[in-house]
Amino acid sequence: MPRTASNVPKCLVSALASTRFSTRPTLTNRSDNFRRNYDRPMPEIELRWLTEADDQRRAEIHTVVHDVVAAGGAVGYHEPPTFERISQWLDDILKQVRDGNAAFATAVVDGVVQAVGLWRRGSTAVFQHRAEIQQIMAHPAARGLGLGKRVVQGLVEHARENGIEIVMLGTRGNNHGAIELYESLGFRECGRMPNAIAVGNERWDDVWMYLPLGYPAGTVLNGAKAGGLGSSPRRS
Repeated sequence: MPRTASNVPKCLVSALASTRFSTRPTLTNRSDNFRRNYDRPMPEIELRWLTEADDQRRAEIHTVVHDVVAAGGAVGYHEPPTFERISQWLDDILKQVRDGNAAFATAVVDGVVQAVGLWRRGSTAVFQHRAEIQQIMAHPAARGLGLGKRVVQGLVEHARENGIEIVMLGTRGNNHGAIELYESLGFRECGRMPNAIAVGNERWDDVWMYLPLGYPAGTVLNGAKAGGLGSSPRRS
C-alpha cells in the first residue's frame, strides 16, 4: 500500500527510537511462567519503533505472534505461523516504514518484546491521508500490563504526528474486550459486516472502527453533500 515518500519521518531515523513510560505497575493475575520472571515491581516499559529488525528481535516478535495465535487470539492467522512467515511479514512492513508509509511499534518489557502493533497508510491517492491500525497483540503471559493500550495509544499519536487525518481498525465481532478498549480511546464503530470472518465452520461479524485525528487548515468536509468530483444524481 505504499505511497512514495522522499524522506523517512524524523522520528523513524533511528532503528529503535524509544518512548519511555515512568509508571512501574505491579503485576497481578499472571501465568506461572510470567510470575517466575516478574514477582517484583516492573522496571520501565518502553515503546520502541522499528525500521530494522535483527534476528533476536525477529525471534521475539515471532514468539509473540505464535503464542497469541496458539492461545486463540484473533490476529489474522488460522494456525501459529512459522518464523519464516513472520520474518517475511516483517521485511514487507519495515520496508513500508522506511518509505514513510507505515510504523511498527513494539512494547518491550525487561528488554524483551512482549507486544506489537502497526499502522499502514492508505494505498491510493484518495486514501493516503488515512491509516489502518493492524496486528495489535500482547503475549498471553504479559496480559494485565496494559501493553495493548500503550501500543494503540502510541500508534495513534505517531500517526497524528505524521499527518494522518483518520485512523481505522478492524476487529472480530466477539472481541468485546478489544472493542471496549478502542472505544475508551475514542474509536467509534463505522461499519459491521455480519458473519464475514471465517474460522473453520464458524462465522463472526467484521467490525470496523475509526478515530479522526484532525484536518489541515482549509480542509472542506463535504460528507455526503451532492455535487463535486465523483458525484452522481439521484435516480428518483
